[in-house]
Amino acid sequence: MIKLFDTHTHFDVPDFDADRAALAQAAYQAGVAGLVLIGFVQERFADLVQTHHWLNDLPQAPQSYLAPGLHPFYIEQHADSHLHDLEKIIQTQKCAAIGEIGLDTFLPQHKVPAVFARQQQLFDEQIELAQQHQLPILLHIRKSHAETLQMLKKQKFKQGGVAHAFSGGVEEAKAFVKLGFKIGVTGQITNLNAKKLHAVVQAIGAEHLVLETDCPDMTPLCCQQEQGARTRNTPVNLPYVLQGLAASLDCYEADLAKQLWLNTMQALHLN
Repeated sequence: MIKLFDTHTHFDVPDFDADRAALAQAAYQAGVAGLVLIGFVQERFADLVQTHHWLNDLPQAPQSYLAPGLHPFYIEQHADSHLHDLEKIIQTQKCAAIGEIGLDTFLPQHKVPAVFARQQQLFDEQIELAQQHQLPILLHIRKSHAETLQMLKKQKFKQGGVAHAFSGGVEEAKAFVKLGFKIGVTGQITNLNAKKLHAVVQAIGAEHLVLETDCPDMTPLCCQQEQGARTRNTPVNLPYVLQGLAASLDCYEADLAKQLWLNTMQALHLN
């Protein structure tokens, strides 16, 4: 049986409250042996931790790994005290990584110098936390690849991690790989028109990639029910991401899955 690891989920959010157990068990049946629960705002930290323990008590379900963090897109919601709450979780829970953290200038209001400076400050402090606790980081980067690389180099960050839902070009991907990061591949890979992403995975090769659903978002093309409607993504869809990646790399799914599992163990410092 192929063994898969979903390195990026928001499986704790209310979208899954009605059928989380059934979905977790279906994902396990489909070969998903592990998943990471990712943080984004402080007010969800308690639910994140609770879901993590609940999943690990659930029979026949993927093993859950915890990655709390303060997401750059929600910069307006973060207070300095939230960093203390984050550190508290890191000190009291077994965390696999800090995430998702990084920089995001996708919206015009996040390009405002004061707002972007605040994003950078928060990112900087979370990189420091990761260094201190020797944890990898799960990066959220939108329209800010150069600035993110610059900050990681400045901090001499050595713990690596995953550049999640990678949207940069080949040279940027190589630069992250050089810093010890794996490149996160979502359901986008099932879209033949995602030419930039296909170029990236083909240029850097299987040994630098990991799989992720980013559920409930980033639904693989084949799982979208109707044009224009938002179809909830779930960890059950991870085999479709593997399928799309194997097609892009022109290799066997079983061989690729073994490599991706090893890559995940490396990226998250797991045995």
